[in-house]
Amino acid sequence: MKSITPSQIDGSARAPPSKSMTVRAIAAASLVPDSLTFISNPSKCDDAQAARSIVETLGSASWEEKGMLAISNEGVQKGSTLECGESGLCIRLFPFIAALKSGKFTFNASGSLLKRKVGMVEGPLSELGAKCTTSGGFPPLSVRGPIKGGKITVDGSESSQHITGLLMALPLCENDSVLNVLNPKSKPYISMTLELLDFYGIRIAHDETMRKFTVKGRQEYDPRASPYEVEGDWSGAAFILVAGAVAGSAEVSGLRQDSLQADKAITEAIMLAGANLTLGKSSAMAEKCALKAFEFDAAECPDLFPPLAALAANCSGTSVIHGAKRLKGKESDRASALVQEFAKLGIKITVEGDEMKITGGKIRAAEVDSHNDHRIAMAAAAAALNASGEVKIQNPECVSKSYPGFFRDLEGLMS
Repeated sequence: MKSITPSQIDGSARAPPSKSMTVRAIAAASLVPDSLTFISNPSKCDDAQAARSIVETLGSASWEEKGMLAISNEGVQKGSTLECGESGLCIRLFPFIAALKSGKFTFNASGSLLKRKVGMVEGPLSELGAKCTTSGGFPPLSVRGPIKGGKITVDGSESSQHITGLLMALPLCENDSVLNVLNPKSKPYISMTLELLDFYGIRIAHDETMRKFTVKGRQEYDPRASPYEVEGDWSGAAFILVAGAVAGSAEVSGLRQDSLQADKAITEAIMLAGANLTLGKSSAMAEKCALKAFEFDAAECPDLFPPLAALAANCSGTSVIHGAKRLKGKESDRASALVQEFAKLGIKITVEGDEMKITGGKIRAAEVDSHNDHRIAMAAAAAALNASGEVKIQNPECVSKSYPGFFRDLEGLMS
């Protein structure tokens, strides 16, 4: 249980390393042939640890050296069972990398990931010549390769994580490939993958709409591309910036202003709500002003719904956030969890179709359930700063999935 007392916010914190970019970087480093590769500023969150465990099982060694993560592709497979923990990215990305090999691999899940869909991986792997089975579209997932490339069409309406897996694996296939994506969503995350691949010397042509990708086979990940520096995480920074916007002033350093991360859009929402926002060369600072209701489209950045809910709870009027259909299949049913837990705080949230409406008001003391969802826990903490009394958060440890130091950083800003 974590208790947050009403507090003013003042000071600065450093953005945590990006969880999603760390997982991608670990995957890419494991594919560099016969070389030692370094990753600087890696996240040590649960999902990153799951990625390390997976690449080690597939044949890489990893260790920490001089503050960096070292990965050596030794090529000696250490097992066939891969533990993904609760990482949706790991269980949707790494089956494509495992399918580059012959032999059967089983991907296990735990906790909330057992209830998250992985069926979008099954079809593409089968089309590429691998054998893949799931438990009715849910984990565990088994795959037997190898895949050899080819022409394939996938649905991108629910997630882009399997597309990341395809884009990382197809360049190593024997044949050239053409990947067609129907209804692409979360396009910024695809752009992040392409930027990483470009760093490692992998070239993929695509159209502006992210609907067609042309991939040359027999490429190699460049062993000279080291170290790769993981950028700061706008997803985690969003909660600290919202804390500043609703309860004082907070600056977050270590953020790329040219970042392709979708959640950089939190800066737009904070300004729409009427808070002061100052962007530095590698930082962002939010300061509280009279906050007003806002309207925002989060379809391309659904992970922002929880911090947006905390922001809107402190605004006068009813805010409208579009893209609520993207919330299913996360660590919790986030729409339902936000409605339920913010109601305990005295804040009314309704979801109608693709819209979430949040009516700001007096936030009251309460005990809330994180639903074992890191973003729900962090949203409750940010909202609690303006509560009438103490807010207790059940299972706060779940923030370790993406931002292990969140409560330490938040409490360092509280007065």
